Amino acid sequence: MKPSATTDSDQTPAAGTRSGSLSALLQLAASGLLQIRKGRSGAVALDGAAPGLRPGAQALLYHVLRHLGLAEALRSRLAPRTPPPAADALLCTALALAAAPEDMPYEGFTLVNQAVEAAKGDAATRKQAAFINACMRRFLRERDALLAAVAADPIARWNHPRWWIARMQKEWPDDWQSVLAANNSQAPMVLRINGQKTTLAQYMKALEAINIRANEQPPHGVVLERAVAVHHLPGFAEGVVSVQDLSAQRAAPLLLAGFPPGAQLRVLDACAAPGGKTAHLLECAGTSAQIRVTALDIDPVRCKRIEQNLSRIGLQAQVLAHDAAKPQDWWQQCCAGEPFDAILLDAPCTASGIVRRHPDVRWLRRESDIGQLAQVQARLLAALWPLVKPGGRLLYCTCSVFRPEGDDQIKLFLAHNSDARLLPSPGHILPAAADSRNGLPDNVHGGQDGFYFALLQKMER
Repeated sequence: MKPSATTDSDQTPAAGTRSGSLSALLQLAASGLLQIRKGRSGAVALDGAAPGLRPGAQALLYHVLRHLGLAEALRSRLAPRTPPPAADALLCTALALAAAPEDMPYEGFTLVNQAVEAAKGDAATRKQAAFINACMRRFLRERDALLAAVAADPIARWNHPRWWIARMQKEWPDDWQSVLAANNSQAPMVLRINGQKTTLAQYMKALEAINIRANEQPPHGVVLERAVAVHHLPGFAEGVVSVQDLSAQRAAPLLLAGFPPGAQLRVLDACAAPGGKTAHLLECAGTSAQIRVTALDIDPVRCKRIEQNLSRIGLQAQVLAHDAAKPQDWWQQCCAGEPFDAILLDAPCTASGIVRRHPDVRWLRRESDIGQLAQVQARLLAALWPLVKPGGRLLYCTCSVFRPEGDDQIKLFLAHNSDARLLPSPGHILPAAADSRNGLPDNVHGGQDGFYFALLQKMER
């Protein structure tokens, strides 16, 4: 399913954002790792953190998640018997920082001392403080030998579950290494300018005026060289700009392209929360078409998020809390049963393409999730296709790199729907450095998230 924090509108803190003592941040990061191991998402794992500590704790936690395979392999060498869960989470947190310190510049002995202080400060780990101290000091003494001992372990090398690595090797034999490596990097902060309120050139000048360095990616993209808090962005509160990855920015223009200028279009954004693509569809109005958008999501709380995002930008859509797979519950209410000219189906998926932004995803997913979510996607396609006008279009997309959620899904759909025609579409976009296969220019800064796009047209009988 989509993470609660998505590529459409949420910002990952910069790794360098830290406040509070290191021991307090280690406690919080270890607590977050423990929650993720219990199945909670990274978006809520730090809900109990004080606001002043949360950015730094999240930066540490995300670093740990990007090196968790290595940390667990080292822990198994240092402690053949797995320690209690809370102590293991703290030890793995400290090992991830000590073994891969490139973007977390803590001195080794400082890290050991602070990890011990963190252990002593928590009743759940106090009894293991001496054990954690011994493990970490041994790691510092034998660092090179221990790293060499786990170097051949693919989980330690790639920091993904074994099944994920094997699946990528099978589905993407020429690209799997670059994809896994990209997943272990921190994604850049990417903005989408609102073409109704500014131009790319104007916004680049506004950023330059306050010393925020960025690269423009036409037609609407801006890639920041360093992430900043959204309230520091010129015009954010007024809806001049939104946070959205370059891949996600392709959805609205792709769906609307081909309709005649000024056409009156009825558009459905299914599974719309948090509303980034809904807003982009409306921002495109006046440049390619005049559109009325219905934004649908099954979660009433997330529907509030759509409304908040649209309100900030100064846009309006009909927002409904319903299951897109059950049009009998909402179709008459939203448009008296009239079909849509265009439907955007951003389907629930494994989120395997946005691991750069959500490094917890790889550790939360199970391989069985792929088949289960593919069934959900098939049900949504089957339910929404009858709602498309003859001659209209449906854009199917997922933020996944797994073929059952992309190419395989659409091949099966086309085999069972003779009135569907696949129009030129990006297909699978891999989360790696830009290349010509993805239709992006060579100078795309920071690459893009993994996505799949298939644009389907309903044939007129």
